[in-house]
Amino acid sequence: MMVSAVKRQMPCGGTMYFDSSGPEKTGETVKIAVSQAMERQISHIVTASNTGVTVSALAEEAQKQGYAGKLVCVTHVYGFKENGKNEMSDEDREKLEKQGIRVHTAAHALTGAERGLSRKFQGVYPVEMIAHTLRMFGQGMKVCVEVAAMALDAGLVPQGKPVIALGGTVRGADTAIVLTPGYSSLILDTKIHEVLCKPR
Repeated sequence: MMVSAVKRQMPCGGTMYFDSSGPEKTGETVKIAVSQAMERQISHIVTASNTGVTVSALAEEAQKQGYAGKLVCVTHVYGFKENGKNEMSDEDREKLEKQGIRVHTAAHALTGAERGLSRKFQGVYPVEMIAHTLRMFGQGMKVCVEVAAMALDAGLVPQGKPVIALGGTVRGADTAIVLTPGYSSLILDTKIHEVLCKPR
């Protein structure tokens, strides 16, 4: 399938701008992420993946390109769609972990408990304001910052070092960025260095 995209050269190499968002951009997004991780010698790639489809595409591309770094998958929390259940099956989680992919499930750094307060008391709270501000750049941008912080909180990426993070809009991946994440307790320490690709 052809991916509709426009590429504009930027001083640090280039940003790929997709004409639309969606899971059909996943293939191109993982190619960009892996090639840029190799070129920049970035040791960790973090991706959101709720069912395992996106991280499997990333793993396949990493193998194809010979990327020797670590892959981290951050899932939705239990109860995101149905109380007591996770969208990723235990079988799929185990399969990914056998491939050396670290799979992490925890409270979402940019929503979590605060969403419970806003639902209950009908207000807007500071962390949700951060999330909504990042969404001005696209849903994938918010997801990238969030999963990178969650991976750092869990000790799955190195502190103070750049990583590449992938996120998307509802499903798949359509955004990839280079960032140095802050812990969720120090979220404003996060530094976004470069956008590799995103929807226009």
